[in-house]
Amino acid sequence: MTTTEARWEQRVGELWDAFDDHEPDAFLGRIEALAAERPPGDAVALYELASAHDALDHEEEAAALYRRALAAGLPGKRRRRAVIQLASTLRNLGRSEESVAMLTAERDAVSDELDGAVTAFLALSLVDAGREREAAALALAALSSHLPEYGRSLSHYARALTRGSAEPR
Repeated sequence: MTTTEARWEQRVGELWDAFDDHEPDAFLGRIEALAAERPPGDAVALYELASAHDALDHEEEAAALYRRALAAGLPGKRRRRAVIQLASTLRNLGRSEESVAMLTAERDAVSDELDGAVTAFLALSLVDAGREREAAALALAALSSHLPEYGRSLSHYARALTRGSAEPR
């Protein structure tokens, strides 16, 4: 990363840190100005624009920008964040099945510190898709690995939920 890129990243981070200190239009304008400093079609700039629209509840715009950022080859952690955020936006737009498919693929494709976020948003999407038992099972299974006690029992109950029973077999 060049010094110019590092400074740009720092300015973006500072702007996001001060999100609540800005009026919505002012925040969006500042993100747009920062994005304009990058080359046209830059995946990172598109992601930051998408995130800003998302944070301001401009979900249709956000979804289109997330898709463009991903298609442009968004790198690193931002790529996974974009998938999570796009899937959440799609769920908010009533496209829960598309969200489920996207998050399921993401869950199967890679593993990192964002696994919990993928699982949490997948559970929300499953609820919206009418698959509440599967959502509860997913959430309980994720939680079971963090419990000092009862994790084994909880993971068994989670599996039982997906079989249509509340009792482990």
